Amino acid sequence: MTVSPLSPARLTDPELHSGGDPHALWRWMREHEPVHWHAPDDLPGFWSLTRYEDVSTVYRDPRAFSSADGVLLRPTAQGADPGGGLTLALTDPPRHRQLRLLVARWFSERSARQWEEAVRRAVRAVLARAVERGESDAVHDISARLTLHLIAGLMGVPEGDQEDLFRWTNEAFEAGTSLVAHHETMLYFLDLMDLRTAEPADDLVSALVHGSVDGEPLTAEEVLLNCENLVGASENARLSIAGGFLAFLEHPDQWQRLRDDRRLLPTAVEEVLRWTSSATHSMRTATAARVLGGRRIEAGDRVVLWVPSANRDEAVFPHADRFDIARRPNRHLALGTGEHVCIGNVMARAQMRVLFTELLDTVRKFEQCGPYVPVRSIAVNGPEHLPIRLLA
Repeated sequence: MTVSPLSPARLTDPELHSGGDPHALWRWMREHEPVHWHAPDDLPGFWSLTRYEDVSTVYRDPRAFSSADGVLLRPTAQGADPGGGLTLALTDPPRHRQLRLLVARWFSERSARQWEEAVRRAVRAVLARAVERGESDAVHDISARLTLHLIAGLMGVPEGDQEDLFRWTNEAFEAGTSLVAHHETMLYFLDLMDLRTAEPADDLVSALVHGSVDGEPLTAEEVLLNCENLVGASENARLSIAGGFLAFLEHPDQWQRLRDDRRLLPTAVEEVLRWTSSATHSMRTATAARVLGGRRIEAGDRVVLWVPSANRDEAVFPHADRFDIARRPNRHLALGTGEHVCIGNVMARAQMRVLFTELLDTVRKFEQCGPYVPVRSIAVNGPEHLPIRLLA
């Protein structure tokens, strides 16, 4: 049986997101069926939300829409997410706030300023290497290295170990598996946890190992899963950065516009985040009956927020399908909002700002030199590979 290109059933098909046009489907759904029920199959049944207002409402009400049962669609056969109720991403208030306070200092504006020079040095080194090589992959050679370098530094991973961690995370991301399933990564963090238990340092792992919630120390499982959670979040960051390269390659007039007027840098960063929306969906579970978009959602129902759709909602973003680096206002939801706004949002913006500045300062032009390969996933989107050439 052929499924219509505008059938909401296609949303769970990775091929739509890697080789089709999900935005055409989301556009149709926003107009005709903004709150849609998907009957269970390999996945549990769930509601799809595609309008900005509904997505924002759910994000901002963590008591009514819980994260504790998982924030991504999982095949029913896989069972519950092992991090449920344990990690920063998969907890609800008040526990979520207390976990967040343990690590918030490392993701603050002050921390971003302190790390900016280190990020700048890393960006310069990565760009110089790319220029020297002639051809590079914007994903693996540039964005992945930058994002991993930053989170590894915050976690206290020694520089000598970062190449191994870089290789392991790439293996997991490319295989589409959780870092929890990557044996070497988990063993490494268990060893690092033991080291920081005996010798605390000024880093995230030490904060987790020696931290407590409600007067109780975190268990080893909680610490390990939160380490995985923090490193895993770097996938979205690297996809956003690589997606930024692609956006400017596809819209060279906007790169020239930024080159001509650097005052547009802050709005350019926000537009790249909106345009790429690297987190394709986020899920919540209703804790009580609610009505959204005229549809009654029952307690226990799963609700899936299609973030790229919300960020192209014509009711909020005029000319939503236009990449415009001067866009104001730009209240996108690419990094979430409310209690669960991405804890790394300040760092993500700072890293992107430094990268674009250094590109403008040191690279005359960049061009695509091979086929773009998209990620095949319903959880994240962006380039899996993007061959580029940087010319100094």
